[in-house]
Amino acid sequence: MDIYGVIGWPVKHTLSPFMHNAAFKKLGIEATYTAFEVPPEKLEDFILNRKDVAGFNITIPHKIKAREILKKYFHVVNSLPYPYYDMMTDAVNTVKRNGDDIEYCNTDPIGFRHSLVNDLKLEKTKGKTALIIGCGGASRAVVAELVVPANYIKKIYLYDINKETVDSTKRHYSGLGNKIKFIYNTKDMLELKDELDLLVNASPVGMGEGDERLAAPKDLLNKGEGLYVFDLVYNRKTRLFKEASALECHVVDGSGMLAAQGAFSFSLWTGTSVPVGKIVEIMKSAINKALIHKTSMT
Repeated sequence: MDIYGVIGWPVKHTLSPFMHNAAFKKLGIEATYTAFEVPPEKLEDFILNRKDVAGFNITIPHKIKAREILKKYFHVVNSLPYPYYDMMTDAVNTVKRNGDDIEYCNTDPIGFRHSLVNDLKLEKTKGKTALIIGCGGASRAVVAELVVPANYIKKIYLYDINKETVDSTKRHYSGLGNKIKFIYNTKDMLELKDELDLLVNASPVGMGEGDERLAAPKDLLNKGEGLYVFDLVYNRKTRLFKEASALECHVVDGSGMLAAQGAFSFSLWTGTSVPVGKIVEIMKSAINKALIHKTSMT
């Protein structure tokens, strides 16, 4: 039986095993998926020596460091898709072993696109303006997809409370010129109200139980049906999600993106001919059941 999993630190809270194991069972594939707690100092050892793990996902805080390690030791031609996303995000979330070689890619951006189109029903972003809250790894995945030439968005504004993170992001996207601008306070956010089409919360604001902070000023949401809101938080309905819904914005949480990026990884590992869309639906159902169970236990 093949072993797959997700590595992170910490990672016990992840819902990935629920959705991947549900897909293995539903599709009759003899495999199992588990969560591996890998502290930063053990990351290189896991990547190089856990050859019993046929493939794995990578989550916080390892995505960028893992890419550095993989590039250092493995110089094979990568036959996996999405090399553009690997470059644009400078991060990896999917690893596949081929004997002594390793291939890797990042399915987060295409997972975001899948949910943007199928869940939020925003099929075309070309010519639109977006505000992304947060400049971490999730934010990079969103930006990478939005600036794909076919989806070329008009303007992206980025905001983060951490100056060091902002400075790092500025350096990373320096080649995009004035396509990306940075917002430093909520007053500047409000000036975007009339031109804003898409608001993405790629920060952890609202993720923790009892966290009722609003990721963006409420006045931004008054655009109602004229605004699309994508909250990447998936483990609970945040205040942003609730306020956006009440004001009749188009809004989704991050469960669809979680399922989609996982489904693309699953497809790459197993080589299954089952359409990715079907795998996404199996995984979304498993996520919903896991969240219902979690709520009933609290």
